[in-house]
Amino acid sequence: MSADRRRWLKGAGASLAGLWLAACDRLNETPAVRATLARAERLTFKVQRATTDRMALAREYPPQAISADFRANGSISPGDADYRALLANDFRDWRLVIDGLVSKPLSLSLAELRAQPSRSQITRHDCVEGWSSIGKWTGTRLGPLLDRAGLSEQARFIVFHCYDTLDPAAGANGRYYESLDLIDAYHPQTILAYAMNDAALPVKHGAPARLRVERQLGYKQAKYLMRIEAVADLAHISGGNGGFWEDRGYEWFAGI
Repeated sequence: MSADRRRWLKGAGASLAGLWLAACDRLNETPAVRATLARAERLTFKVQRATTDRMALAREYPPQAISADFRANGSISPGDADYRALLANDFRDWRLVIDGLVSKPLSLSLAELRAQPSRSQITRHDCVEGWSSIGKWTGTRLGPLLDRAGLSEQARFIVFHCYDTLDPAAGANGRYYESLDLIDAYHPQTILAYAMNDAALPVKHGAPARLRVERQLGYKQAKYLMRIEAVADLAHISGGNGGFWEDRGYEWFAGI
């Protein structure tokens, strides 16, 4: 990569970081500001896809770089009754369902998920609030699981449903969810992590399994996974914008 291109990307990244931080407070934004951010998101998505190798890896770090205190954000122990029951028996009854536009739906226990070929990676978690931490994640690559389930040609997005009601007032739409396109779903660093720093994934970080999609910001890293659904579009899922926070004003594409 040329020096000029590196400088351009660095400058673009700094500008986009400002936009992401601005996204933390949506209540006082005008429609014009929201429209501007939406246009910026679409531009960012196109630039990222045009200038970055689809399989390019996020930076990985040596073990000595692991943060001594990796901050937990969002829910740290969901109060949902079904999650509390699973936690009470150490997730022995937990199943991860993979369904939707697939020919062979899967239902995997935690032991079965752990028995799949694994990948470990030490990466930096970047939060939209402006902080970062480095941790080691071990889990199963999502792409091979989608292939095993027989992903349909009609599938365009992968939706992650979670045991985590963040907005009880919203009823069924108050549970956390996220989504990816197939490019990020099949990226080699996109894993369903069941271990962190060589130990079982802690509850505050999403036990028993969470999504790690290392080229995206923190709110895309869905915790407390219960179901993975392949869909043709996102309009019929909850608020229709592709994620819990996206339904509340955040951008769907959170690439870094």
